[in-house]
Amino acid sequence: MDFSSSYNDFAIVYDRLTSDVEYEKRCDYLEQIFAKHMSFNPSLVADLGCGTGSVCSILSSRGYDCIGIDSSDAMLDVAVKKNDDGKILYLNQDMCEFELYGTVDVFLCMLDSLNYVTSKEEVGEIFSLVHNYLNPGGLFVFDVNTLFKYETVLSDNTFVFEENDVFYTWENCFDGEFCDFRLNFFVKDGKNYRRMEEEHSQRYHSHDEISSLLASNGLTLEAVYSELSFENPDDGDQRVFYVVKKPDYK
Repeated sequence: MDFSSSYNDFAIVYDRLTSDVEYEKRCDYLEQIFAKHMSFNPSLVADLGCGTGSVCSILSSRGYDCIGIDSSDAMLDVAVKKNDDGKILYLNQDMCEFELYGTVDVFLCMLDSLNYVTSKEEVGEIFSLVHNYLNPGGLFVFDVNTLFKYETVLSDNTFVFEENDVFYTWENCFDGEFCDFRLNFFVKDGKNYRRMEEEHSQRYHSHDEISSLLASNGLTLEAVYSELSFENPDDGDQRVFYVVKKPDYK
């Protein structure tokens, strides 16, 4: 899987377009998950598909050692600029083929990054690598878009946005498994606007498929939660969180 080139222009505007994500709140939630599902306090966290490093930056400021992994050098360039103290290790690697020098306590894969992996086999490869590099008793926390979101919210709809000196259109096409996005950006540059085009694809991963791939790669599914809660998912959820553990055999 390599969609690094498709993010070269997107990296320029990504943080402006995700200013409403509430990263601090998400990191609060992650720490609650750590406390609820781990028998030890994690210290080293690796974020797969870290993008511009917003989650890594916040967790690092809270005392965690962080590794950010992303295949887009343009996104990582933005992330490094946020990392003035150099405490975060950023790796320009495909999360389907990443390599680390040692193991970590927690893996993250946030904001539907796993949906950008459009092959079942590659999802399995990620789970296998996570198992290999995760400490016993450690967690893998990731979120995915639901079928409800693809069928009802995205579907074949077109959206138009204007915010923070950026105007863009977002066209979707969902065939029941794959969702293709076509985005046209007009970014203000002085008195003029620069046009950028992006094409991305995501795949819907069913719960049964995820559960099967986790089990076949030696990982234990601890819980599935509605977004930013500890409630069971319902039919109207747009995104759900998976909490996965590597068994501690001691």
